Amino acid sequence: MPNPYFSFKQFTVYHDRCAMKVGTDGVLIGAWADVSRARRVLDVGTGSGLIALMVAQRAPRALVTGIDIDAGAVEQATANVQASPWAHRIRVCRQDLRTMEVSKSERFDHIVTNPPYFEEDVFCPHAARNMARHTQSLSLDGLASCARTLLTNDGEFSLILPARSADTFIGTTTRHGFHLHRLTYVHTTPSAPAKRVLLAFSLTPCECEEHHLTIELARHVYSGEFTSLVKDFYLAL
Repeated sequence: MPNPYFSFKQFTVYHDRCAMKVGTDGVLIGAWADVSRARRVLDVGTGSGLIALMVAQRAPRALVTGIDIDAGAVEQATANVQASPWAHRIRVCRQDLRTMEVSKSERFDHIVTNPPYFEEDVFCPHAARNMARHTQSLSLDGLASCARTLLTNDGEFSLILPARSADTFIGTTTRHGFHLHRLTYVHTTPSAPAKRVLLAFSLTPCECEEHHLTIELARHVYSGEFTSLVKDFYLAL
């Protein structure tokens, strides 16, 4: 039976009631997003609350809101937050991003997400897992549109996607007024093509910083850049 929780250095995440379990994608975007200047952060599709917790650890002055449309995920994320050192700075609520409204003064200066991105028509029998994995619940165009509405003018929007989806999504965000600010290609090994991309967008014109990140040099031998990125979280590093 799979372990119902995942222990990090400063918090523990239970994920047995969530459709999507703790995984490398969530850890990567939670560690990579530049929240150093953030005061109000929105985690879209918070699931177990992993990214919200990572952001709270990395940004000591930030107020973090995690939203999800799945009731079980919201209950579990709430419990994980309440057991963490940052319960006073993280709010979890059941909310559909597409209907979320905030006043101008309540807009977020960073929006971060590990979004649903499967667009094929092959579904698994688990309805909640389909909702968490597939764009039928929230299209990438809808995500970009909502982020544009909820972000401050000088804010940043960060996410992780399959590498094959990067060019299409960059075009989508451009239509919504975003500019690509940072781009990191994620490789599982030095010789492997990029499987994921980490993307950060702003609403002001800027030069794009482009990087490559390799996770493993060999089986269970992690690269220096990956270790540096996640060492504050993984117990074994």
